[in-house]
Amino acid sequence: MFTADHHQTATLERPAPSAIRGGTAVRVLPAVSDSVPALRRFARDVVRQWALPGSVDEAVALIVTELAANAVRHSGSSDVTVRLGVDRRGLTVEVRDRGQWRSACAAAAADRPGGWAESCGGRGLSLVRAYASACIVWFERTGTRVVATIPLASAAAGH
Repeated sequence: MFTADHHQTATLERPAPSAIRGGTAVRVLPAVSDSVPALRRFARDVVRQWALPGSVDEAVALIVTELAANAVRHSGSSDVTVRLGVDRRGLTVEVRDRGQWRSACAAAAADRPGGWAESCGGRGLSLVRAYASACIVWFERTGTRVVATIPLASAAAGH
């Protein structure tokens, strides 16, 4: 059974509340289903500590949930890493695994012009892209890395 004691957290650099200069936060957890809500809580806690707009909180919760769940379901990795970075332009969410995707989705994505979402039939990355200004997926020999950016300017305006 997964417990909160089985996680690793890198240092959390807090940006200045008045003017966001930059900050990073990282959490690595086992690639099990109980880690998905734990990673979502971690991301939301960081966004709140950094005093980012409420719409960023909702966006990061959805993005981390979708990407971490994909890693747990499909990668075969022993762990999943969530890295958050913030600067004046936006919040960057990076989710990594160290596995090789077990489903036919990765192979089908390479063969389809529409890419990942259409070949897998899921809506996860479509939802991520709806909340992010950019979303890039890399399938590498060392695992999969997905980076999504949530703009702060539109979030502050009620995106």
